[in-house]
Amino acid sequence: MRVGLITSRPGHPLLAGTAALLAPRHEVETIDPETAPLDGSASSDGSVPSDGSVPSNRSVPSDGPVSSDGPVSSDGPVSSDGTAQGRPDRRLADVYLLKARTPRALALARRLEQHGAVVINSAAATAFCQDRTAMAERARAAGLPFAPTRTFTTLQQLAADPGLVFPCVVKSRHSRRGDLVARVDDADALRALCGTWADEPVVVQPFTPNDGWDHKLWVIDGRVFAARRRSELAAGGKSPGTRLRPEALPDDWTAMARAAGAAFSLDVYGLDLVVVGDGSPTVVDINAFPGLRGQPTAPRALADLTLRTGAEAGLLVGELSRGGPWGRGVAR
Repeated sequence: MRVGLITSRPGHPLLAGTAALLAPRHEVETIDPETAPLDGSASSDGSVPSDGSVPSNRSVPSDGPVSSDGPVSSDGPVSSDGTAQGRPDRRLADVYLLKARTPRALALARRLEQHGAVVINSAAATAFCQDRTAMAERARAAGLPFAPTRTFTTLQQLAADPGLVFPCVVKSRHSRRGDLVARVDDADALRALCGTWADEPVVVQPFTPNDGWDHKLWVIDGRVFAARRRSELAAGGKSPGTRLRPEALPDDWTAMARAAGAAFSLDVYGLDLVVVGDGSPTVVDINAFPGLRGQPTAPRALADLTLRTGAEAGLLVGELSRGGPWGRGVAR
């Protein structure tokens, strides 16, 4: 099986651990979305094809059934070396893991999906979670205890709102590396933020009084992982935190975590919770493909998901190539 990692950081512990588990029997390649052509991917040796083509082992013919002696390309018959006459063989990996969430990473994932690739998580689901306004609306519609969230065109517009209650938490509407996430205790602090972020589209949530610790719940294919970490909004900032046993969590927490995956069409994701005085959780953020640092069994769960997804995609392709109930015309 061929697995593509869409990331600029292949040494990330989750990805590196997953690749180490897969590599003995499977081909794992890294595609840096910041340097790869948006219509291309890594070749079998990890390089980007000079012609910008999409490597593919699933070629879709434009007409007629699939031949029994090899893949058929939309460009014509297959030559003896396994390539379409006059064109290089375009091979997709069996499954791609979309860890990066930059605009180029999402564009690359969309192009791969257009060519028939299987991507975890999908480009659409990943992009959806980057819009905190849409995220909050869907989460609350799904019955998740998501923090009340209001949207403002700019931070400056928020600062002019006479009904704003302090303290509050202000975040960039569009989640990205280096975005705005800040606790704001008064109007002076908000004006100070405007010095840097005045034109930033933002959301605002009421600050939930808590003990200064966040609960992180992560899910890979229905398997829940958890940790308790010092909140970045608390005095002293982030800390490594403590790994929690999922079986020690309240049952409604794990059920809520799994329900979020269905609501957002995610297979690998995380929820950030704060706990109020009565012990009830409030969800303040949902992330596609988080890092799951400090979770030693997470790479195994991700490797298992990768292999299962790739195998299921292969069965579908095989059924299609035999003219099965979903149609015909795809070959491996």
